[in-house]
Amino acid sequence: MNISAENLTKLATSILGSASGNTAKSSKVARRLVDANLTGHDSHGVGMIPAYVDGIVAQQLNPEADVEIVQDRGPFLLVDGQRGFGHIVAEQAMNLAIERAQTNHFAVLSLRNSFHLGRLGDWGAMAAEAGFICIIYANVQSARPIVAPFGGSDARFVTNPYCTAIPATDKNPMFLLDMATSTIAMGKARVANLSGKEVPDGSVIDAKGNPTNDPSVMFDDKGGSLTTFGQHKGFGLALLGDILGGSFSGGGAYLPTREMPGSITNNMLAILIDPDVFGMAEAFGIDMDRYAEWVKSSPPAPGVDAVQFPGDPERKTARDRHANGIPLDAGTVAQLTEAAIKANVPLAQMGALADHDQELTK
Repeated sequence: MNISAENLTKLATSILGSASGNTAKSSKVARRLVDANLTGHDSHGVGMIPAYVDGIVAQQLNPEADVEIVQDRGPFLLVDGQRGFGHIVAEQAMNLAIERAQTNHFAVLSLRNSFHLGRLGDWGAMAAEAGFICIIYANVQSARPIVAPFGGSDARFVTNPYCTAIPATDKNPMFLLDMATSTIAMGKARVANLSGKEVPDGSVIDAKGNPTNDPSVMFDDKGGSLTTFGQHKGFGLALLGDILGGSFSGGGAYLPTREMPGSITNNMLAILIDPDVFGMAEAFGIDMDRYAEWVKSSPPAPGVDAVQFPGDPERKTARDRHANGIPLDAGTVAQLTEAAIKANVPLAQMGALADHDQELTK
């Protein structure tokens, strides 16, 4: 089915609000999740809602929590998310970092113990919109590891994302690179599994370490693992996510002793830099524009419309989905329906899922 961003936001707010009892924060989280769907990142969109409901039920997600400053050393901030909604505490933490960067030309933010942060790109974009270059490393702690190290045959950590955002120039929109260090995100494996599709070659291995295109090996305790992108290159970046995002913040790198059912804990390190710290912001922007023009002028490869910079595909997808609605596969619809029922959402508030629910109860 296709559903408008407005209706999907209302639905997401209803489920999260009923589960958490906090409609105001749930509304903010819902908008962030739907924005992820709008930009084509369905892995970080409303399909995460069942995990959030489970986190609330398991008391691993505290929907009332706000960010807490642990150490304040001018441009250096250590904050604790207190297991709150990641979309809430990360925004609060990034606002603090932006304030420090405005005073000091830079800031270093270390955030620990946040529930699922959503897209790192949201927080990089916040900094870039405020005029700062932003580099983010993050790690993930969950009920089990899902990514195998390069050369290994079983999972030892999670998808540990990386992000860099650079402010827009006079001629080009914001540069926004946001990626998992695994070949595909776990959410993309989930979407493929729910929609009955295969995953790309080289992205998943089975319990014996053999390559497979079957995403189901990642579920139901089958022992599958995601691979790191670019083999040893993504592996190196994944390690940095655990070390700089996890160990440095005090939230910890991934270890079996930190596994907890119902939990998706993120820790992150964000570095904000004023592009005008040397008084060369204008020259920086001009050079970026010239560089972008040069790179994008490469003749497109067969089957490709044009060379795109990071952030371009998301903007194109958002235009299409604003116009035509956000597609939800049957598996995601079923999981959202189950989450709505678990959260005791009244049928009248289930909107597009109501008909699906009636089919389930026949």
